[in-house]
Amino acid sequence: MAFEVTGQVKVSLRVGIAGYGLAGRFFHAPLLKGCGFEVVAVQTSNADRSIHAQQDFPKTVVVATIDELVSHKLDLVVVASANLVHAKHALAAINAGIPVVVDKPMGRTLAETQLIVDAANKAGVGLCTFFNRRWDSDALTIKRVLASGVLGEIHRIDSRFERFRPELNATSWRENMSASDGGGQLLDLQPHLISTAIDWFGKAELITATVRSLRGGADDDSVLVLRHDSGTMSYLSASAVVGAPGPRIRILGTKGALVINDLDPQEALLRAGKFPEGGTWTVPTTSKAFIHRGDQVEEIEAVPGNYAHFYKAVESAITTGTPWPVPNHDALMVARIIDQAREVGTRG
Repeated sequence: MAFEVTGQVKVSLRVGIAGYGLAGRFFHAPLLKGCGFEVVAVQTSNADRSIHAQQDFPKTVVVATIDELVSHKLDLVVVASANLVHAKHALAAINAGIPVVVDKPMGRTLAETQLIVDAANKAGVGLCTFFNRRWDSDALTIKRVLASGVLGEIHRIDSRFERFRPELNATSWRENMSASDGGGQLLDLQPHLISTAIDWFGKAELITATVRSLRGGADDDSVLVLRHDSGTMSYLSASAVVGAPGPRIRILGTKGALVINDLDPQEALLRAGKFPEGGTWTVPTTSKAFIHRGDQVEEIEAVPGNYAHFYKAVESAITTGTPWPVPNHDALMVARIIDQAREVGTRG
């Protein structure tokens, strides 16, 4: 392991990134940099992305295959490639004995996710899914509000990723690939919605679902209804064809409702080339949050979002053996619900 403490000097963990598109370049790389990891190798066979990796990390080595990537002396592999090869890349890291973070979804199906988890357990290798939305301002604010009890007994939540993009993006594999190849919003956005819902309210079962393609490509409109063991109902909407998007979150309780209309700015900041230096954002990262009691509306102080908490927890898991930030049973639960939603929601 490259990590050690010599006096007061900490040697950075060495990390390799598989894939350097949207997820690799604009989410994982800046967060890893901000949290003090050393990006020593990037795997991509795309010439433009190879140039981007060398521009962003001049000392990094760019390789074409996952086998070349894991041949480097690494403390962590981050799988940020297309869903189609998540399992292949994760298993390569696990077989090399290297802890691995897999961008969501871990696998395209429950069976594929279980395969990865079982391999990591058998090898005794750390494994975690990047459910970063658990560290959005809205998610952290919700956990604080729920703990306060101010809303009373929670009976329903509406959670949404709704956009208005009526034309397909011909260059996006997510919008054009079949579900079996990893395309569609059921695998892209619903994992975030399901993951945060079970983080807030615990284990859940799918009650019903609709999964459709409205633009002629991959599925781009889905609504899932979950019932949590706590009794709370979750209504989860992911759609690219909503001309009037609803609020990001609405949580209904017996004493009031929490409404958060928009995402925090972290994704926009990362896309703009900014990162949380030292694991801390130096710009505001809060969403506006409101408690509604009928006609009475009260703005409350929101908790700042910070995806760096995920990678700080990963660092701690590798170096000190603390728990990984997202338990693998959550990844399996999300995968099971998605499988069920695809089966139920596409019947007809």
